[in-house]
Amino acid sequence: MNAEFFAAVADIEKEKGIPKEYMYEKITQALLAAFRKDNVEYEGNVEVLLDETAKKIQLVEYKTVVEDVYEPYCEVTLPVAKKIVRGAKLGDTIAIPVETKNFGRIAAQAAKQVIIQGIREAERGMVYDEFTSKEHELLTGVVTRIDPRTGAAHIKINSNSEFTEAMLLAQERIRGEELHEGDHIKVYVVEVRRNARGPQVLISRTHPGFVKRLFEMEVPEIFDGTVEIKSIAREAGSRTKMSVWSSDENVDPIGACVGTRGGRVASIVDELHGEKIDIIKYSEQPEQYIAAALSPADVISVTMQEDGRSCRVIVPDSQLSLAIGKEGQNARLAAKLTGYKIDIKPESQA
Repeated sequence: MNAEFFAAVADIEKEKGIPKEYMYEKITQALLAAFRKDNVEYEGNVEVLLDETAKKIQLVEYKTVVEDVYEPYCEVTLPVAKKIVRGAKLGDTIAIPVETKNFGRIAAQAAKQVIIQGIREAERGMVYDEFTSKEHELLTGVVTRIDPRTGAAHIKINSNSEFTEAMLLAQERIRGEELHEGDHIKVYVVEVRRNARGPQVLISRTHPGFVKRLFEMEVPEIFDGTVEIKSIAREAGSRTKMSVWSSDENVDPIGACVGTRGGRVASIVDELHGEKIDIIKYSEQPEQYIAAALSPADVISVTMQEDGRSCRVIVPDSQLSLAIGKEGQNARLAAKLTGYKIDIKPESQA
């Protein structure tokens, strides 16, 4: 049984990646707990010895060699001690093997539960650590089930050899997209939380970070840092505004994102199911930045207000509705992108 035990621990380490030292610690705790359950008199004088080389696991009790025994749980007479350790003498402390077959059935079951729980905790810890390292990254998952009542999609996601199931809530799905069981989709890892049932991975397809990571995957200049995404404002399923800046004056940041004949941005729009993407050039000058953010509308002037966080924008009368956008979307996204409160007025009123 001892050889089989060590082989089983080695298999667990190989298959699940749980370090054998961790398992030895849990098994030691389990055996001690099981023994003390039936032998409450024993306190700190019992130890589990694990010998990987000899493939031997042993429970021993330490007793002091005395002439007369008053405390049978921690003392032993010299004649008895010499049968176990030939050179024993009075005052010595010797290790006496305990027959593990003497464990009660309930105690043995308790030990088994501790070991199983230890494996589960280790697996959860490994899954948590793996997915925590993937926060704010894109992962590919498989749709396993769609809840017809709430519209939430259950997604099986994996990272390296670890996998878990996450729930893509209805409000985190792109408006208008249809998902079916078996579909492979990309999701953005917003946060990973510890949970009693294991790690809880919060995922989204509406988060602005989802668009940012898609561009990093599609545009080498963003991935290598030549082009930087300064800000993103998004209303998922409808429109995204993104400001970009280049550290190399010879690289056009907008052109890099759009790609040859619009190929790069087109693949991202496909992933977003037709969501419109406005890419503008970032500027340190607030007036220029705000004017660009209101594209595709033309802007006559931008006047910053005294508070430093708001401005008045003048546009041609014919461009007013375009600057504001349907239901105010264009102005709303421009304000979110730049961080300024924008008051738009037509040229005739100004």
